Amino acid sequence: MPKRSPSTHSKATSAATGGLTRRELLAGAAGLAAIALPTIVPARALGLEPGVAAASERIGLGVIGIGPRCRYVLGAMLPFADVQCLSIADVQASRRDEGKAMVDAHYGNADCTTTRDMLELLDRKDIDAVLIATGDRWHGAASMLAAEAGKDVYSEKPCGITIDVCQRLAATFAKTGRVFQAGTQRRSVPNFINAVNLAHSGKLGKLQTLYASAYEPVLKNDWLPAEPTPDVEICDWDRWLGPAAWRPYNREYVGGGWRGYHDFDSGARLLDWGAHTVDLCQWANRADDTGPVEFDPQPTAMHCVYPNGVKLVIDFLPTPFGDRGPNWNTKLGTCPVKFVGDAGWVETGDAGGTDVSPGLEAEVGEATKKLAGTDAALHARNFFDCVKSRQPTAANPEVMRRSHVACHAAAIAWILKRKLRFDPKTEMFLTTDGQPDHEANGLKSRPERNWVAV
Repeated sequence: MPKRSPSTHSKATSAATGGLTRRELLAGAAGLAAIALPTIVPARALGLEPGVAAASERIGLGVIGIGPRCRYVLGAMLPFADVQCLSIADVQASRRDEGKAMVDAHYGNADCTTTRDMLELLDRKDIDAVLIATGDRWHGAASMLAAEAGKDVYSEKPCGITIDVCQRLAATFAKTGRVFQAGTQRRSVPNFINAVNLAHSGKLGKLQTLYASAYEPVLKNDWLPAEPTPDVEICDWDRWLGPAAWRPYNREYVGGGWRGYHDFDSGARLLDWGAHTVDLCQWANRADDTGPVEFDPQPTAMHCVYPNGVKLVIDFLPTPFGDRGPNWNTKLGTCPVKFVGDAGWVETGDAGGTDVSPGLEAEVGEATKKLAGTDAALHARNFFDCVKSRQPTAANPEVMRRSHVACHAAAIAWILKRKLRFDPKTEMFLTTDGQPDHEANGLKSRPERNWVAV
């Protein structure tokens, strides 16, 4: 993936300021100005209006890729008084315009800028953090570019389109020291937190089996018919493709129809829900630093085993919004998870309800019920708090890497249609005699197109 070197201006600025952050510089400059100049400063800029932070304390936010999911998450971020969205980057003019209209309407001005080039947004010194909500193919690459540009990152999931990208992404954030939050927001939602706490409390007994719901896997390698490529200002098709293999333009791709195509998608769509549900199972099993050692594809599920003997069943749901079979309560909403021990069980989902085995009813109270529409706000708040404190987020790079790698390994087993053994320490597939499984390991990465950063 091509990298942008820091500009001469940014290097000189860093040297001249001794590595101070933008907010530290702004705070210092505001203090000097207050002493030296009898200037009348608007109350809003000083943060004197109720619920409004001073400009020096606000986090400058940029958005890279704005579609339906982004508008949901951004809508939860805009009300935060200590955050100000400054710019929208998207390769499609219509989406740029929609994003600007949304932001300007919230703030009651016309200050939000737009660009089709995310690199231009990343060069801005007034942007501290970015929300990345492109398609899967760009999540990892854009996150790494942002970290190298000195930005903190909230990235929609799946955060890496392959095991290799997930590994490189985690290494990049470890190297740069930037804050990263994976968009696996259920780590911040009360009913899911309560279910995990029940598993950790011992009240379920010794954990036996964890159930994670997922879409039925899909893998498409065909091309849609070629259509005339639009003007670059309307849709920058080359930049839309980014690291993905080239193919001719078709409007269905850019309208959201890219899902399911291997070149654009993550893990045969297994990560659409799996990035959330397997992540929660990892957490319940205290496995945030490891992962399953065996992946065994079955007709309707992936059966996995952790080093501690706990089983993970990734249940493929042919009708995710309807009948889900005997393992699930269909009234608990999307992305359900279920944790079963030898003394009890707990199940919860996006609708906010929680089912437990007899005798555990007292463990489910009103405080554990998810309030509609709060998931994005809670997770985003955790991100911005960590941007300020420089502490790890709820879904930090290592948490993301481990849960995403488990999902990708399951997808590779499904693609190859055979049981795979996996070493979570080296994150390598092994044969039964402990040698590298070259066929499976060959699917840990994909060739990346050498798109030109101009």
